[in-house]
Amino acid sequence: MKLLVFGRTGQLGRAIRAQAATAPGLALTALGRDAADLARPEVCAAAICDAAPDAVINAAAFTDVDGAEDDPARAHRINAEAPGAMARACAARRIPFVHVSTDYVFDGSGTAPHAPDTPTAPLNTYGRSKSAGEDAVRAAGGPHAILRTAWVFSAHGQNFVTTMLNLAARHHGLRIVADQVGGPTPADALAAACIATARQLAADPGKSGTYHYAGTPEVSRADFARAIFAQAALDCAVTGIPTDQYPTPAPRPLNSRLDCTATETAFRIARPDWHAALDDIISRIPDSTE
Repeated sequence: MKLLVFGRTGQLGRAIRAQAATAPGLALTALGRDAADLARPEVCAAAICDAAPDAVINAAAFTDVDGAEDDPARAHRINAEAPGAMARACAARRIPFVHVSTDYVFDGSGTAPHAPDTPTAPLNTYGRSKSAGEDAVRAAGGPHAILRTAWVFSAHGQNFVTTMLNLAARHHGLRIVADQVGGPTPADALAAACIATARQLAADPGKSGTYHYAGTPEVSRADFARAIFAQAALDCAVTGIPTDQYPTPAPRPLNSRLDCTATETAFRIARPDWHAALDDIISRIPDSTE
């Protein structure tokens, strides 16, 4: 299979490249911003035409949640217009398209896991841009899988794990929100899920739809931080606080739980245990920051 991936240096793009290196029968082309800038959707569509792949994964996005509040036009162009252009280019050639989305399309109300058909109601500009991107992918009418995820972490880039480790190196105690709950998702596992979804969608376009994939078990931000510090053997006390005591430019959903049953049923992809992944990732972080 010839697989074209948008997003080369982000934590998910890096993980997909690593997974593809050992995957049998897979020829991967990963495009970075220099080759396919998502701020120019027409360039992304042209890249699909030129590559003539068997499947496409969009692992790139404008992910600066607070920054999106200051530049909503750019967030919309990258997170909505670009995926729409990609999806239309794929649909015209019946190429399966896997698009990674987010729990931020929901308002975070309640405590039950959000199902794929739960009505979206994003709280911030980033979530609205991602929701618009989902709509554009569906409207294209081609074989597609929208894969919503949450709290992605890896040894690379800026994510909750690397941020907590950096903060703990400078502080003996931290105040972390305790009322935001979700399933931390290892980037390596998400990468494998994206590739498996692309393969299966190519074999059976009837699996097109919206799916969820996130780590298990669900945990609060504060308890996730405690687990990170315990695994890294760092002496950093965590005081849990409500979200309203840690204001940010973009409001965050409190409930980021995702119901992944449909993904397990359709693609036979089990949810990853973030505890096991955390052990491996923390052991690799020193090498990644040299």
